[in-house]
Amino acid sequence: MIRPYGDTLDDGKVQLSFTLPVKASAKGMACARDLARQMGLSDALVVDCEAVGEGFSHYVVYGRVPYGVDEEAITVAEVDAPVMSMEEVESRIASAFDRELVFVGASTGSDAHTVGIDAIMNMKGYAGHYGLERYRGIRAYNLGSQVPNEVFINKALEVKADVLLVSQTVTQKDVHLKNLVELVELLEAEGLREKVVLICGGARITHELAKELGFDAGFGPGKFAEDVAAFAVEELLRRGR
Repeated sequence: MIRPYGDTLDDGKVQLSFTLPVKASAKGMACARDLARQMGLSDALVVDCEAVGEGFSHYVVYGRVPYGVDEEAITVAEVDAPVMSMEEVESRIASAFDRELVFVGASTGSDAHTVGIDAIMNMKGYAGHYGLERYRGIRAYNLGSQVPNEVFINKALEVKADVLLVSQTVTQKDVHLKNLVELVELLEAEGLREKVVLICGGARITHELAKELGFDAGFGPGKFAEDVAAFAVEELLRRGR
């Protein structure tokens, strides 16, 4: 069994942060401490209390949890794709295809954030990992943010897309799930779902969730353009495209 580590190994120390609909005060801190106690934390200590608006306050709480995790019993659904560099992806495309591969990406629905899709698509990329616009053998179309699913699909048809990339950052009230499910349903209604490799990504996206929603793969934090491209290229080859 493994337990959280704070000051010493296996001490169970954790840090929580949350907002309560009460004003920042001694009573608010007492509420935060009692909530932590009900969550199973012992030795709970409120180390920060800040007002975040009229009648709301934010808390940071330290405490100790009595629980542990059996690492060997945990299984995780992961994307089945080789690890490749940008140059290896380019070489794979050049040797296996006699044409450019077309990628279309966007933040769909009401999502106005472009950080995620830009990190994967834009030429400059992110954290030293170049985006798909720089890859030889790939023609990339970044449609930006707040793109209705219908518009996204129309663009995919227009450019004969091989791969569709959807980024979802806004997750309040599970709006990202609604956008993703709607896209799959529209593609199925048009008879297009099996004609494209469909990939989604975002801070709260896992491969397991993506598969459940009808996507081919899902990429969360810590993934870059080469990870997405490697999966897409191998999936296209698997399908004989």
